[in-house]
Amino acid sequence: MVEFDLPEEMNEEFLRLVPEQRQFINYLLAEGKVQSYSLALDRSRLWIVMVGKTELDIIEVIDRMPLQAYLDPSISELAFHNKQEHVLQFSLN
Repeated sequence: MVEFDLPEEMNEEFLRLVPEQRQFINYLLAEGKVQSYSLALDRSRLWIVMVGKTELDIIEVIDRMPLQAYLDPSISELAFHNKQEHVLQFSLN
């Protein structure tokens, strides 16, 4: 998991890059390189669960992010990451 502290003041350049960042994250989600992407309500912190063989793989993806210049990543290896979609659902159909 990668945690980011976001800048307190988001300048025009930062805000201009947000749509590109979202598009890049959507691409990574579709590719399976990102499993989840969460933003704190106060927009102070960002969490991304990423898939990579090594920490260097993760860093290389972070370096390609449009907002990379504004992000200071803290990377933690997870033993597991449960998500609702991995739990079998009961259907009445």
